[in-house]
Amino acid sequence: MAPTGQPHFVTIAPETGFDVDLDLRYATADNLTGSPLYGRPLCLLHPVAAACLARAIARAAALDLRLRIFDAYRPPQTQWALWRALPDPVFIADPRTGSNHTRGVAVDLTLARADGTVLDMGTGFDDMSPRAHHTDDTVPAAVQRNRALLLGVMAVAGWAHYASEWWHYQLPDAHLYPLVDDGALGPRLTA
Repeated sequence: MAPTGQPHFVTIAPETGFDVDLDLRYATADNLTGSPLYGRPLCLLHPVAAACLARAIARAAALDLRLRIFDAYRPPQTQWALWRALPDPVFIADPRTGSNHTRGVAVDLTLARADGTVLDMGTGFDDMSPRAHHTDDTVPAAVQRNRALLLGVMAVAGWAHYASEWWHYQLPDAHLYPLVDDGALGPRLTA
């Protein structure tokens, strides 16, 4: 049965009990649009996704690693801004059909060592090229191992990967969750 109604999203932050590093790129100009898309950094997930994230945090910690989150819930307005910057459905979900980020059941992230040093994944976040694909074999073997390690941590915690982006994970039944408009969550966007 598909979830219904507007969920009460969970705030993902160290102060709310989630031991993660936050590097919310769409709250800065360090993203594919070159402009901040969020007025304030806020990492939100649907409660089911938050529970899966908590399991992934624990799995990473057991390996002396941490999760660094780039994005989670994404309002429709932000999805439109990304689509205008790069209307490529391989990398950006068409906002007319909606993104799993806009459902609150997708997260963009990477792994870091306990000291905060990010593991080499071969490309940066939002590198919209074939080298970002999980199965790209042109990246060095050490990078392939790091991507496989991230995939393992996330899969054991209940997440499914997106083949074109090493950083993107979503709930396996993400399409069953409703799209959520930011209006229910308060203003956080720039113009």
